[in-house]
Amino acid sequence: MNVLLLLATCFVIFRFKQKTKSIVPPKCEAIKGKSLRSFSYEELEKATNKFSEQLGSGAFGTVFKGVISINGYSNCIAIKKLDKIDMASEASGEQEFKAEVSAIGRTNHKNLVQLIGLCNEGQHRLLVYEFMSNGSVASFVFRPSPRPSWHHRTQIGLDIAMGLCYLHEECSTQIIHCDIKPQNILLDDSFTARISDFGLAKILTKNQTQTKTGIRGSRGYVAPEWFKNSGVRVKVDVYSYGIVLLELICCRRNFEAKVEEENEMILCDWVYDCYKDGKMDMVLVNDEEALGDMNRVERFVMVALWCIQENPLLRPTIKKVIHMLEGIIQISIPPNPSSFTNAYSETK
Repeated sequence: MNVLLLLATCFVIFRFKQKTKSIVPPKCEAIKGKSLRSFSYEELEKATNKFSEQLGSGAFGTVFKGVISINGYSNCIAIKKLDKIDMASEASGEQEFKAEVSAIGRTNHKNLVQLIGLCNEGQHRLLVYEFMSNGSVASFVFRPSPRPSWHHRTQIGLDIAMGLCYLHEECSTQIIHCDIKPQNILLDDSFTARISDFGLAKILTKNQTQTKTGIRGSRGYVAPEWFKNSGVRVKVDVYSYGIVLLELICCRRNFEAKVEEENEMILCDWVYDCYKDGKMDMVLVNDEEALGDMNRVERFVMVALWCIQENPLLRPTIKKVIHMLEGIIQISIPPNPSSFTNAYSETK
């Protein structure tokens, strides 16, 4: 009897050890050189007061505000909680988690939101980020009033471009973000723009310049080549950036159904028409600061129109975008971008 009890005890211990293997945080090669803190689910549940304050949500999960102690000081954090992984969503949820850890684990730049740690416990997948106190660019730019200053908007445009330049050209491994939109650009205490949400990112190998994958990104910001079953390059991010830049210039969404004139519904088409007809003041109604800086307005509009060219070969690299925005190089007259209208629809 004692022998049977001993064998049963050994079996239970063995099974327990087998199960606990799955809750050990992964040792991911992508996070070499970065010291990421491993959190238990209980720690993060306590830090968020049982996930009581929601900051936002996306396709795969929800972001909550929390407070943790770092070096003896209380610090606000943002915790991205991926939806509970079950048999139906396990593949996509796990892929989202690995992609985000792998991508942002390689990065360190002032215009990217920094990853602090993670939780990989049982079915729980959570990512812990530094907290951005001024919310998203979407909430900042699309608010009813007051209109954000022209100075702030131009600086945000440059910040986003610099963050993308790091991902495309300066990071140890080239990264395509695949989901650049105002909701994924956050603002810190000083209103510096930081790119976030790397869940859809694609990492290219050393000798790789493009990748084939299913359609990624958000409606209204997706480059036309996603729909053509062709290789995807970093220029998909440039396209999305161009749409965001137009939104920053005009302080409105890329698609709006409730407008005075039908031709104003799709922002890029309307802006191109105004640019072509020499009526840029039409997109800057009651924006005295921008109206007093029309040379820069026109420069930013021209850059945006080059970024959203339907042919990716016509789009500039993000480094060239920065040089054009800063006035370092001259900008030629952009052709009609021939917007891929079917890709446009109001985003959440």
